Amino acid sequence: MRVKRRVAFWSNIMNGLTRVIAALKREVPDRVPHLELAYNEGPILNIARHFTDDLPELDYFQRMDPENKIRLFEALLLMIEKLDVDGLTLRLFPDMTFIDDLRYVDDWGVTYKLDPNGEALVVKGVVEKMEDLDSYRAPEPKESDLLSLSYCKARFKGERALVMSLRCPFRLSWNLLGGMQKLLLLYRKNPEMVHRMARLTTDLIFKEIDLSAEMGADVFSLDGDLAFDSGTFMSPAQFREFLLPYYREIIDYIHSKDLLVFKHSDGNVWGIIYDWIDAGFEGIHPFQPQCMDLAESKEKLGDKVCLMGNIDCIDTLVSGSEKDVEEEVRQAIKTAGPGGGYILASSNTIHPGVKAENYIAMVKATHKYGVYDGTLPQTE
Repeated sequence: MRVKRRVAFWSNIMNGLTRVIAALKREVPDRVPHLELAYNEGPILNIARHFTDDLPELDYFQRMDPENKIRLFEALLLMIEKLDVDGLTLRLFPDMTFIDDLRYVDDWGVTYKLDPNGEALVVKGVVEKMEDLDSYRAPEPKESDLLSLSYCKARFKGERALVMSLRCPFRLSWNLLGGMQKLLLLYRKNPEMVHRMARLTTDLIFKEIDLSAEMGADVFSLDGDLAFDSGTFMSPAQFREFLLPYYREIIDYIHSKDLLVFKHSDGNVWGIIYDWIDAGFEGIHPFQPQCMDLAESKEKLGDKVCLMGNIDCIDTLVSGSEKDVEEEVRQAIKTAGPGGGYILASSNTIHPGVKAENYIAMVKATHKYGVYDGTLPQTE
């Protein structure tokens, strides 16, 4: 469902939640909102160190004992509050079993290896052939997987947007197989198996949506990269055959609960981006600057979808100066902010290479330059 762009609320009543919702609906909030798809452990500690000394030792979250997991999470929430970040993205945290110091098995039966660069890597799946699907039973989400969501709902009391990040059918399917290349080969070799996995994973996503909505999610993110810098992993025709119908189901199901959803994918997604918009995503993240020009994107898509992201976390947030970050934020807001429909974020996540001082500079610059005067942000 699309809405006409208009000034939605004004600063005396607006908060992070209403600001994010307004931007996703392509309305004009009081200022450009900011939220991130994820923060890794190192940056959380380095940023939170500006506000507290009560911090755990650096380690992978998965390996921390319960007390230190809570301390890390409290550090994250503290920095969100101190910096007045408009929203927080959360994930399901299901049970996992470590098989050695770096590898663990999740409740789907998939084996991962912890990676110092950020997200854990899939190293072994549980499905090899069609017959394996006959006996496979995917785990159903449970309330204990979402304790972070219920806690944040009580703590923030509607002041900040709570985004629930869900893995899309493409990502879940290749996780089950143990590698993306295996799934892409099946697009040609066994299309029936591809659809069966997409059906299985989509039906589980419905259950994740039900529980997340019940426990307080305001917005959903459908995650799963679909592109290189040069273009999409699959042809547009293959996307429309194997993924688009399931994306439509998921989006329609979220909309049936009067909630919003945006799509995340790194890379050059021009080949399928109009399919996403037609399917009903309210926002698209993160418009990676190496391959998705923000000015072109605003011109072609700004009246159709909320643009999210674009602040370079490969170069600027890693090796740039705070002044470099401020200028990049100012230019992004000047380009994508007019008329609303822009949420500022990094071009992926706040990963281990991002400087804490640069992240803080990004948030402060958003507050400085993102204030709207009518339909234009004050970037001069």
